[in-house]
Amino acid sequence: MRSRPAARSTRLVLAAAAVTALAATTACGPEDPAENGAAAPTAASSSAAENGKGEAPAGDSTSGGGSTSASGSKSSGGSGDQGESGTGDKSGYGQSCGTNDLDFTVTWEAQPISHYLITAKAKSGITCYLDVNTPSVSFGSGADGVASPVGQGGEDPIKLSGSSVAYAGINVKTTEGEGGKQYEHVIIATTEEDPDPAQVELPDAPTVDKPIVTNWSTKRDETIPRVI
Repeated sequence: MRSRPAARSTRLVLAAAAVTALAATTACGPEDPAENGAAAPTAASSSAAENGKGEAPAGDSTSGGGSTSASGSKSSGGSGDQGESGTGDKSGYGQSCGTNDLDFTVTWEAQPISHYLITAKAKSGITCYLDVNTPSVSFGSGADGVASPVGQGGEDPIKLSGSSVAYAGINVKTTEGEGGKQYEHVIIATTEEDPDPAQVELPDAPTVDKPIVTNWSTKRDETIPRVI
């Protein structure tokens, strides 16, 4: 009669052992990273790892040297400031006239005293000032062909732009007799130091000896060269 309770006790012991084994198996199931001291990876740490390889995380991508902020606005990557040349600055206007800024013509004037008249006009689109009062005029390359200034007329400075012109007069021969040399061209510059003088054809081939030249003027009658 006592064998039945003993069998029942045995079954209870076996059941308890099975529950304990199951609990142990569950606790030792798939490896928990926390047990090894490492936290489970998150989306943020994955992005950071990728960024460490040179890849920018989403929302911070760069393009064309600029960056996109969290609000979606894009910076240019540079200052974006424009220099004066980009703002239409015209500070270069009103400079001194160089010889290559001007067009020259030379005509023969018979009255009241025969002489050659230089007419200077600014090239299209140029505004400049003749702030050196006397042109540099010469015939040939020798020192004897350089025209001496006589100081007649003159305005300082003269603005040249559009249709405005300036005049200067040349007397190519101020000596008596047969002396002198013939020239077909005259060399004109706005200053003696100008590296690019203009060579202008004369209406004829006059004999030149000790030439003289007047100052620039906007009045033709002030540019009649006279020996003083």
